[in-house]
Amino acid sequence: MQTHDTTADGQLRRTLKSRHLSMIAIGGSIGTGLFVASGATVAQAGPGGALLAYALIGLMVYFLMTSLGELAAFMPVSGSFATYGSHFVDPAFGFAQGWNYWYNWAITVAVELAAASIIMKFWFPDTPGFLWSALFLGIIFGLNFFSVKGFGEAEFWCSLIKVITVLIFIAIGVLMVFGIMNGSMQPDFANFSTGEAPFVGGIPAVISVAMIAGFSFQGTELIGVAAGESAEPGKNIPRAIRQVFWRILLFYVFAILIIGILIPYTDPLLLRNDVTDVGASPFTLVFERAGLAFAAAVMNAVILSAILSAGNSGMYASTRMLYTMARSGMAPKFFGKLSRNGVPRNALYATTVIAMSCFLTSLFGDQTVYLWLMSASGMSGFIAWLGIAVSHYRFRRGFLRQGGTLQELPYVSMFFPFGPLLAFALCLLIALGQGYQGFSSGSIDWNGVAAAYLGIPLFFLLWLGYKLKHKTRVVRLEEMTFPQRD
Repeated sequence: MQTHDTTADGQLRRTLKSRHLSMIAIGGSIGTGLFVASGATVAQAGPGGALLAYALIGLMVYFLMTSLGELAAFMPVSGSFATYGSHFVDPAFGFAQGWNYWYNWAITVAVELAAASIIMKFWFPDTPGFLWSALFLGIIFGLNFFSVKGFGEAEFWCSLIKVITVLIFIAIGVLMVFGIMNGSMQPDFANFSTGEAPFVGGIPAVISVAMIAGFSFQGTELIGVAAGESAEPGKNIPRAIRQVFWRILLFYVFAILIIGILIPYTDPLLLRNDVTDVGASPFTLVFERAGLAFAAAVMNAVILSAILSAGNSGMYASTRMLYTMARSGMAPKFFGKLSRNGVPRNALYATTVIAMSCFLTSLFGDQTVYLWLMSASGMSGFIAWLGIAVSHYRFRRGFLRQGGTLQELPYVSMFFPFGPLLAFALCLLIALGQGYQGFSSGSIDWNGVAAAYLGIPLFFLLWLGYKLKHKTRVVRLEEMTFPQRD
């Protein structure tokens, strides 16, 4: 099997180092979901409910990443989800996965650019938002245009900023909890026993918060796409995957714990889950109450770096997915061409055109377009996660059926089959439940329901359309092909 991921001239270059993969693995999951939306989760489910939801989703993501790690270390290709789905499930399934993932990240680029223009109003309230969108789009395009090193270095430093911010937040929070840095808060666990705490709203609230947590973690799977351009993938991918569990525990669970301890869930500022209001970020609230008056400006810069990091990653992921699909005959061949330094520029141009939809913010209002785009792309990430679990489950069964041994795998997911099965079940529950609020009131919010579930019929339309046209069938375990066994 040819993966097209060699280092020959005109091919994708394996220039992403271990430090790039490590930062991509964690940096992809740190963004506005943690810096802004985490406050709303504590307000909705209480400190205990939010902590339980993030821990549960963190466990699900860890299982997904161990599944992806086993696949990517053994078969490192840039179009990971489409390629794995085609080889181990059904070519039509891989086709739908690929286009779904391309659409998800292409739209996400537009979402992040719209959010960046909103953030810039903190410093420049009178400057039109579309100018900032155009500037940031140009920067992201440039980082991806010349070589994969541009993407890798930008992602490394943006992720480093986010990681340092979370570490400082946790350090200051711990000092406040133990009374060393008092600020204006009480250094105890009283907020876990105030009112209905630690669990507020029961199981429905925990499920609702789990959905928010699920969105927050999207992007962790980028390491699977980056595997196709990583140096020594059999060595570096397992190393990055092994770090994911501890980083999820540190950067998410500890952060939510600190927020729950230091800020009462009844604080009205926590309910303002709005990217336009940096002052409502729980990180800003803790920093300010610790006596750091410049917290809002600093967090504004950090959130901006997180947004641009997500846009940069989205441009890279969608471009590589479109390129790989073109090379496998699932997209126009035009998108499979590479520049001399190994960049799929035609695929990059197509993705950039979609990202230009961010300019709609200047016509219809920043917030309206931002929320519409975010809803439209939300389901696609969960569908990609479901595809990882299904592909890994069938890969392992097929590999062993054909006489393979675990010793032949560069990285082995220790929790098979429990891991992928549990991850699949939790991911399906969250995906199907994300639009439940549209049915919870007396009348059905059809606009909200349509936005929440749009990705599902689109995915099945792609799957069934390709299946009917090409008469594909589910790949039998005995017929699976593996790189070392061709």
